[in-house]
Amino acid sequence: MLRIFWVVLLGCVAAAAVVMSVLVSPWWWWAAGPLVAVLILAGRDLLQRRHSVLRNYPVLGRLRFALEGIRPEVQQYFVERNVDGRPFDRDTRSIVYERAKGTDAEEPFGTELDLYAAGQEFLVPSMAPHAVRADPPRVRIGGPDCTQPYDMALLNVSAMSFGSLSANAVLALNTGAALGGFAQDTGEGGLSEYHLRPGGDLVWEIGTGYFGCRTKDGAFDEAEFAEKAAHPQVKCVSLKLSQGAKPGIGGVLPGPKVNAEIARVRGVPAGRTVVSPPYHQVFSTPRELVRFLARMRELAGGKPVGFKLCVGSRRQFLAVCKAMLAEDVTPDFIIVDGAEGGTGAAPLEFADNMGMPLTEGLLTVHNALLGAGLRDRVRIGVSGKVATGSDLVKRLLQGADYTNSARAMMFAVGCIQAQRCHTNTCPTGVTTQDARRARALDVGDKSLRVHRYQEATVKSALQIMAAMGVDDPSQLRPHMLQRRTDPQTIRSWAELHPELGPGQLINDAPGAWAQDWHAADPEHFTV
Repeated sequence: MLRIFWVVLLGCVAAAAVVMSVLVSPWWWWAAGPLVAVLILAGRDLLQRRHSVLRNYPVLGRLRFALEGIRPEVQQYFVERNVDGRPFDRDTRSIVYERAKGTDAEEPFGTELDLYAAGQEFLVPSMAPHAVRADPPRVRIGGPDCTQPYDMALLNVSAMSFGSLSANAVLALNTGAALGGFAQDTGEGGLSEYHLRPGGDLVWEIGTGYFGCRTKDGAFDEAEFAEKAAHPQVKCVSLKLSQGAKPGIGGVLPGPKVNAEIARVRGVPAGRTVVSPPYHQVFSTPRELVRFLARMRELAGGKPVGFKLCVGSRRQFLAVCKAMLAEDVTPDFIIVDGAEGGTGAAPLEFADNMGMPLTEGLLTVHNALLGAGLRDRVRIGVSGKVATGSDLVKRLLQGADYTNSARAMMFAVGCIQAQRCHTNTCPTGVTTQDARRARALDVGDKSLRVHRYQEATVKSALQIMAAMGVDDPSQLRPHMLQRRTDPQTIRSWAELHPELGPGQLINDAPGAWAQDWHAADPEHFTV
């Protein structure tokens, strides 16, 4: 009854203001107008049945929704510390922003991290550090069946599709890649003019929707694939099996983002939500997967071909290794995507609960290839919260050959971690198809930022390696990373995660691996 009393009282005050504006002075309308508007809103809140809060607290209850709407910004700017934000803390975002702007990414007064907390890691400096090499090393991608190998940079743009990203964001990323001599993964959304126009190197990703090389009924179109794979900017082709944010389900591009241009690039109807299937039509067994990779390499004219996955079952990946051995066919590269990855939207249950984090996924793939005697034929790329030089070095000594970054590259083009990627309302124009919002992203400025960020991050990695007494990534070893397991104990990565020997799975599989290796079947994806 109290809420009725306040609405009646508000009505009386509004009525009095209207009478005063008519009988005394028109200036009273400055009070009467807002009061009448609030009265109408209060009446609407009382009569609606959707929100209990508004029925009990008309008008005032709307303050709750307003505060909820700005909660992420309040949390990010006023509540969280520099080192505890999620998904990326302020220190990490700041270092990306500073490097993208070309300013010093340095901090005074020491670290804010608790170095005695369990889980803290540190890289081992050498008592005889080396000079920093001037020429960043590159990684040769191309196995024995590859006739057009590609030299990959240590840090590249990870998979992000046109459609998920705005045209200007794609242009800025590819222009930056062209300036810096690194590669951009197209994501599964197809090859667009924005990927091709600037001239940067591309890794063309093919997902379950086969966008850009699909028939009218959604099957894989070999002729269209071969035609586009022949483009000189396409340096590698990647078959996406799964991604870190949502392994096991297909991608989703909301209908409002599917304009006529995106529909043309993807080969889908405009204005309708695009849902990629969770599975591929072209294979259903490990052997069929390996054969299809060989067919893709043939259609691509011998260019490097690989696949991307978020690792789940070790046994399933071992089945793929057995299929490689049986068919004598290997991919030229494998990209391991960690469960902590993900630039677009994903169901919360998948983002929080499905798939291995990057560390365990990388260890599984690296050791499985080592144990199967295939590691020298396959390069491993990784993606999942790689943002700094130390991130890069840690992944290299854990078994990766090169790294990819998505969200850090988004920071470089202006992303502020507003986490509205799936709403088409990105405030910086990075992840939207709203022309007005996307126009705010200046391609010329942001492409320079992408270039500077990548260059500075690789340089930072080289500085770290030099401080460790290392001239080349191939000299990095697991014992060079130490981890605190409790307040009194520090152990090396080599102690915590022993590597398998070359061919060890075939000759004498160790205990934990033996059961999975013997159960792995190249004819079935069994868990």
